[in-house]
Amino acid sequence: MADPLFADPLAWRTVKAPSLEELEALAQTAFHRLPQKFRTLCEGLVIRVEDFPTEEVLDELGAQSEFDLLGLFQGVGLPFRSDNAPGQMPNMVWLYRRPILDYWAEHDEALGAIITHVLVHEIGHHFGLSDDDMAAIEASVS
Repeated sequence: MADPLFADPLAWRTVKAPSLEELEALAQTAFHRLPQKFRTLCEGLVIRVEDFPTEEVLDELGAQSEFDLLGLFQGVGLPFRSDNAPGQMPNMVWLYRRPILDYWAEHDEALGAIITHVLVHEIGHHFGLSDDDMAAIEASVS
């Protein structure tokens, strides 16, 4: 049976791209669906959504365009954390709404799957996980 949204072009009149707050809620939901073992590595992780990375981030990473970066991990990976370090900031994952939506528009993937992929990869690389490890984590929630 056809999806009613696609059957009636007028049904699209009220459909909008997710806002920053809505994308952050999607990211929180995606994060909480990840395996407990993986989430335990991320204790205290803060997830934030902005439309684009800052100019400083783009310059630091040598990005050609503000659409080049879907997400970013900022913090100290698990192997490098120290209980003795004073005033350690929490680990953060930044998701960039406009590049994610642009990627979504160009690929045949669900938005939730893209958000999950970005979260897992941003966190996973900083905790020393292999691409195979991260693929297994993603597959466990699909």
